[in-house]
Amino acid sequence: MFKKMTIAAILGLGLAGSTMAVAADAPSAATNSTTQAPATAPAFMSPAWAQNLCTAWNNSPTLTDKLAGSWAKNNGGKGYKVMEVSDSNMKTTPPVQLEIALKGGKAECIYGGPIKVTKLNYNYDYKMWATTHNWHHMGSPMMAMMWGDLNFKGPKMEAMENMGPFSAFLKLVKDVPATVPAS
Repeated sequence: MFKKMTIAAILGLGLAGSTMAVAADAPSAATNSTTQAPATAPAFMSPAWAQNLCTAWNNSPTLTDKLAGSWAKNNGGKGYKVMEVSDSNMKTTPPVQLEIALKGGKAECIYGGPIKVTKLNYNYDYKMWATTHNWHHMGSPMMAMMWGDLNFKGPKMEAMENMGPFSAFLKLVKDVPATVPAS
């Protein structure tokens, strides 16, 4: 027992010493007034987060290249597709929208923010919702829809034909930095 206590004490002292050394080397707020607090990520499902999601879409070759064909062209003649995204746990937070258009041969996100298009046409537009937990632990889109982890309205056959890019989109939803409520 004494041997275990001695090892624990040595390890504890070693950790405390290294922590104190790091703290001693770090500048304090009083000595470094130019230090700024790090920017916080926007709230999950907020318009600012949707804009960041739009930017992330445009930085994803999987989405911009693989959806540039018939998927992006199926827009009802309005020139863009609407993707409405929401979190079913966040009852007081309105959904956000992305608008995707064919630009320069790529499926680009041209808008990310609050709802602009209030009437979606599910022949070409999409509406997706899930709980906070499910958005951040989403696996395969096919399995998520089968198990009810992801709810979806839109052109189902088109979505089935584009499961690879759809999976990349679901990964972006969880990877775009956000402050997320506890789930």
